[in-house]
Amino acid sequence: MELSLYEVMRHIHSVGRWIVLLLLLFAIFNSLIAGRRPFIKSDNRLGLLLTIFADIMLLIGIYLYFVGPFGYKTFQKYSNVGDLMRNSSDRFYAIEHMVGMLIAIVLMHIGKAQARKPMSDKAKHRRTMIFYLLALLIILVSIPWPFREIGAGRGWY
Repeated sequence: MELSLYEVMRHIHSVGRWIVLLLLLFAIFNSLIAGRRPFIKSDNRLGLLLTIFADIMLLIGIYLYFVGPFGYKTFQKYSNVGDLMRNSSDRFYAIEHMVGMLIAIVLMHIGKAQARKPMSDKAKHRRTMIFYLLALLIILVSIPWPFREIGAGRGWY
């Protein structure tokens, strides 16, 4: 059984989402329990690791978007965008997933950037937690989970 590069990248993308989700949950929890604790080097490293993994997932996702059957090729199936927008499954993969993940990654980067601002450590922890939490919510909505109609039959990884 030969795997194409697309299949390998799709599996990496599917497994990588769990890494990003775990790092994001850990970063949120870390900021939540920090209180007035100083914003230390490990807090910054966690944010850096999170954004690096998210950026790698973005690059893999862009590859999948343009090479795979979902995404850009979905636009070619329709004569106009209005027809695409009426099909919830195709709309999800061609537009909603990509836009949601881009917004989430931007929010993660903004959250990480809050640590560089001159403010109290408590404010840094609170702001990073807020941006990371918003990113998590958008990611959870934008993933084609197997229990959703959109992700039915796709599996958990």
